[in-house]
Amino acid sequence: MRDTPDFLVPRPIDSAVSKRLDSAMFTSVDDVSARLAEAGYLASPAVATTVFLADRLGKPLLVEGPAGVGKTELAKAVAQVAGARLVRLQCYEGVDESRALYEWNHAKQLLRISAGRDESWDETRTDIFSEEFLLPRPLLTAIRGDEAKVLLIDEMDKADVEVEALLLEVLSDFQVTVPELGTVTATRRPFVVLTSNATRELSEALRRRCLFLHIGFPDAESERRIVRLKVPGIDAALAESVVRVVGALRAMDLRKVPSVAETIDWARTLLALGAGTLDETVVRDSLGVILKHQDDVLKAQAKLDLDAV
Repeated sequence: MRDTPDFLVPRPIDSAVSKRLDSAMFTSVDDVSARLAEAGYLASPAVATTVFLADRLGKPLLVEGPAGVGKTELAKAVAQVAGARLVRLQCYEGVDESRALYEWNHAKQLLRISAGRDESWDETRTDIFSEEFLLPRPLLTAIRGDEAKVLLIDEMDKADVEVEALLLEVLSDFQVTVPELGTVTATRRPFVVLTSNATRELSEALRRRCLFLHIGFPDAESERRIVRLKVPGIDAALAESVVRVVGALRAMDLRKVPSVAETIDWARTLLALGAGTLDETVVRDSLGVILKHQDDVLKAQAKLDLDAV
């Protein structure tokens, strides 16, 4: 009889897994949906399930999709309902280790060196490379301490490829190495959300460490619910008209189609203008709220037929 392979032999839950389960933010998929809804975030079953699994498995969550569909808001909502501190790393071209991990307070170090002229270099070096002179940035901040945290790494696709290498140690082992101080390991793992608008392909090494979730534009019914939730007081008929027109604009060949965030902004705009219905004048005068390029505005003015939507 063949021996059972080691990886199939049942084993008791180790302490790391047990601790992760004890500190879980959510008890079930339904719990995720209900609590996010209380925070004003209407999560689809796919979103709620993936958030629950990311929390339960202790895995980072990579969320891709068009701009303005609620990727960043998802991280904010999770932090809100979990009573966790939101730590945000906003990515951009040129962000580096000193902005993502940590850097030293060089001005303070120079003052310390000047004040200790009679000390040996060994004494001074030990002092200036200590916690007092360390400036933690988002990645280091997120893994230190015992409080619950949500680490939002926003618009990962805008950062240089080299930045992904900085994240691998954090996302694999939830630790950061500071050469002068040693390795800092998380005593409580943060809930990690990485967002991407997919303007460039992220590395397979980064994707492998994450659970993946794609958030696209919602269907008409879901978007109506979002508008009614986010814009209290809007008439149901007006909300439906707004969603229909936005849907028609998304079907056009535009440089930048309206996002969900812009649908909400437009609904608020119409409410502020006291518009009870959508007519050509109101739409023409407020297109700049939902379209951000002049050629898109001109194309919409020429092709949008309110009677047909």
